[in-house]
Amino acid sequence: MLAFISIRFLDILDILLVAFLLYQLYRLIKGTVAFNIVIGLFSLYLVWLIVRALNMELLGSIMGQFIGVGVLALIIVFHPEIRKFLVFIGTNYNVNKILMLDKLFSQGRTKSINHQQIDNIVDACQSMGKTKTGALIVVAKESELNDQINTGEKINAKISSALIRTIFFKNSPLHDGAIIIKGNRIVAAGCILPLTQKELDKALGLRHRAAVGMTENTDALCIVVSEERGSVSVAQKGEIKRRLSKETLVQILEENIIEDDETAGHKK
Repeated sequence: MLAFISIRFLDILDILLVAFLLYQLYRLIKGTVAFNIVIGLFSLYLVWLIVRALNMELLGSIMGQFIGVGVLALIIVFHPEIRKFLVFIGTNYNVNKILMLDKLFSQGRTKSINHQQIDNIVDACQSMGKTKTGALIVVAKESELNDQINTGEKINAKISSALIRTIFFKNSPLHDGAIIIKGNRIVAAGCILPLTQKELDKALGLRHRAAVGMTENTDALCIVVSEERGSVSVAQKGEIKRRLSKETLVQILEENIIEDDETAGHKK
């Protein structure tokens, strides 16, 4: 009876790819207004199918006009989410590695951060946490972050705990913005970051929203020191981990921003 059913390897691959894309779409719009819009559009489509099945011509023709421009409307409504998805594809290290794009575009890349510089960042965060000095630190990975760098003051300085604490000192003219670290240098300070549209805990302030928003649009890692509580948080891939200990912060930074060969050499 099932002789007519033929399942090829490409059919299975096709299903897996569609499932992967739908899962990534869900991750991008989860917790945002866009998720409610998707539910609304899906409900509208189901109603349209029922109307067509019942041969309700007038209502069916009206709803058909909305369905007819569906693709264009989706592009307009979901422009931010589509952009985020394309950013995810373009900055995902594993994808680029498979396509050998990392080798093609890695010429002239700055030196990577080392363990001593991570210790300087962590020391600064711990010190600012004790004094409840608010801070927002962006650590670049594959993304260039030129748009965000251009919103601040370019400084191109060595990574040091003293400099980071000085920048975020309450009377400093640059303390309200973010600093951006690329490779082994602090390249800019006082930078403006995009805010997330996600629903976050009401206890989280603008720095936390900016950190999450930044990591939604790039592959960067963001560190936040709370001005109210002095706690340290890390945002990555649109998610935030709060109230981190010194040891946990070091572990997250070493696992995510130090290149594999250097990490292996350090462990030896």
